[in-house]
This record gives sequence, C-alpha cells and structure tokens, in this order.
Amino acid sequence: MKYYSTNGQAPIADLQKAVVKGLAEDRGLYMPERIEKLPKAFFDNIQDMTFQDIAYNVASNFFGEDVDEDALQEIVYDTLQFDCPVAKITDDIYTLELFHGPTLAFKDVGARFMARLLRYFIGRANSVAHRTVNVLVATSGDTGSAVANGFLGVEGIHVYVLYPKGKVSPIQECQFTTLGQNITAIEVDGVFDDCQTLVKSAFMDAELNEHMMLTSANSINVARFLPQAFYYFNAYARMKTLGKADNLVMCVPSGNFGNICSALFGHEMGLPIKRFIAANNANDVFFNYLQTGKYEPKASIQTLANAMDVGNPSNFARIYDLYGQSHERISALISGATYKDEQIAEAMQQCYKQTGYILDPHGACGYRALQEGLQPGEVGVFCETAHPAKFKEKVDAILGIDIDIPARLKAFMEGEKQSVEMSKEFADFKAYLMHQ
Repeated sequence: MKYYSTNGQAPIADLQKAVVKGLAEDRGLYMPERIEKLPKAFFDNIQDMTFQDIAYNVASNFFGEDVDEDALQEIVYDTLQFDCPVAKITDDIYTLELFHGPTLAFKDVGARFMARLLRYFIGRANSVAHRTVNVLVATSGDTGSAVANGFLGVEGIHVYVLYPKGKVSPIQECQFTTLGQNITAIEVDGVFDDCQTLVKSAFMDAELNEHMMLTSANSINVARFLPQAFYYFNAYARMKTLGKADNLVMCVPSGNFGNICSALFGHEMGLPIKRFIAANNANDVFFNYLQTGKYEPKASIQTLANAMDVGNPSNFARIYDLYGQSHERISALISGATYKDEQIAEAMQQCYKQTGYILDPHGACGYRALQEGLQPGEVGVFCETAHPAKFKEKVDAILGIDIDIPARLKAFMEGEKQSVEMSKEFADFKAYLMHQ
C-alpha cells in the first residue's frame, strides 16, 4: 500500500515511511491510496468472532501488504489484551466502553499498536536501527498517557509528551509525568493547539530533523488512528449479537477527530453503520463547518471535556480528502452536536439519576447527542472514551458522589512528577531538542 499527502505536494510513501515520519514533507497527513472492502462473509459471521480476531481481519485489510502475516497477528493480539464491551443505557442507546486498557482511555489501542508496529519497522531497517526514534506527541489529556505507557521501556524509542500547563486533569497528568525512563513530559505554557503546532513545526525543521529522527504518535500518524477502527467493527459485532445492528448510529465525542476518522475508514471498508454523529464540546469548528460548508479554525476554549479542547482538528484534512472535499457528502453521512459545560453537566446528572450509569464529561456529549439526534427506528451507540475516575474532581462535583479510583490510576498518583517547563515559542522548543 502506498500513502499520499492530503496536501498533494509530497512524494508518495510506503507504510514504513508513513509510520516513521508521521507527517508528510508538505505538512500534510498521509492517506492510503485505496481502501479495500472487507468480504461479505466477514460481516455475516462477525458476531461469532472475538475482538482480537475481528481486529486482525481489519488490520490485515489495512496493513497486510506491508507487514509479515505472523508479525501482524502478534502485534494485534499483543495490543488487545483487554475487551471493549457494549453496555445498555436505555432501550435505544448503548455505550461502547473504550476504557478497559492500561490507562483507562480509548487511545490505548492506537498507542500500543503503533509502538509495536514502529518497533517492527525499526527492527527491519538498518538505517533506523542505529538511531533513536524520537516520538513527539501533543496531548489535551488522554493521548499523552496512552502513548507514554504504550511506549514505556521500548528499546530505541524516546517519547516527548507536550501538554498544556494546567489544562489536563491531575490524574491524566500523573499518567505521563511520573514514568521516567524513556518518557519526557514537557509542560507548555499555552493550549493544546500550541502543543500541536510545536510538534508539526518540529517535523518541518530541517536542522532539527538532521540532528534527531522524529515521528509523531498523535492521530496524525496512520499507525495511531487507523487501529481505532477496530472499536467500531467490534461494536457492530456486539450489537448484532443483541439483534440491534440494523439502523445503527455511531456517536463519537470528537476533539482532534482521529477516532471518528477511523470509524469513517471502517465505513468505507463496508462496515454497515447507517450514519455518524460527531459530538463536540464548546469547540464547535466542525459543527459550524457542517452548517455552513466553511472550515474556520479558531483558538480552543477550555471546557469540562478537556480532551476535546481542540480549535483546529488535524484529522479534518483526512475527512475532507476521504469524501473528495465535498461538503454535501460529508454532511449527508455525519451530523454534529455541540454542548456548553452546563449542558454536559446536565447530561451527566440526568443519566446518573435515571440509569445509575456514571458518564465522564466526554461520553456525556455523546450520550446527549444521541438523546437529541436519534430518529425513530434507529439504535445509537456512543463511545465512552475514558473511565470517569480520570476526571474525579469534575465528576464528583457534578454528581455529588465520591467515585472510586481504580488501582491502576492510584498507582500513577503515587509517583513523583517530572516535567520540563516550556514556552509556546518554537525557538525554545527547538533549542531544547537540539541539546538532547
């Protein structure tokens, strides 16, 4: 499989280059030249397959031309040491719980898969094997912890996690600032978009790239976002088992849009989802695009659902490219919703009061969007993207409870914070990296 840039000005790449480089030379995002349909027999029997078997079939469709069959199977099965079950909320609304991985967030699958695939390519390429690969990742919350833990202790790779100072939850911060070893946390005096800009600027700096080998583990990397499609095939399988797979609507809380982008790739592979809803917090750039046809990025706003505080979502470029830059095609398949903090809190309170289910602020956006957007005869599944205990202070205050913190999260909280303070100026970030 060959990969081209969404900006159309970079050389065609193979999978190894797309994974190791992360971003194309023209600052575009890599896209596969084609998306193969999965066979009808796969969907006919999907309800009888395990999550691992489903994921391996999907991964083979994406990566099978470029990764040895046995190696790919090992990567997939090693990545998925946990399940992502579907839970019933109401008769027509279900949630896909994506928080059963090591850091209790949906990004564990993509981060773990990418760490293993990158290591596979490092092992194959002598030109790469003798140099440390430096992974730069910007995070608004859960990406940093998932990537840091996915790559922790992996030989030949060093991870730099850039995060906005004071704008991630205390537990999220603990998950990537207390690890040490090959993980460095960089505390940026700015917002998530500043962190993302620093990462992209680093890829484009010739002197810096001569000094050190750089790649990204944000969803701009094909090896990070594509494996998230596994979730949606698994959701379809589980809903098919329940006899609820017809007229299925998937609702995805969306920030940088990597998660819903992977779902759309799954749809192009034949996944029979009727339509999608992108649920936003007050950062409503995509919602406004759906209404107007104009994409107008703006500074991000800090909200209760902090992992979605993104004012210029990178993966919009992939969605735009996937549907031939057609607003009509995009808006026909994807609808949007946007909620202010008080609406998010209301959804959390209402769901807890009526069902006993504890939503985190991000999942609450998805739940409310289905409540308001489902049409007669449709069944909706929304992604619960992280364990609510990761946002304990917010959840406790809104619901008036004292939510238990899982043992895995408590272990992170016992570590000592280690971080490097950084301005949002690229010159400062470059100078720091040039001395590493």
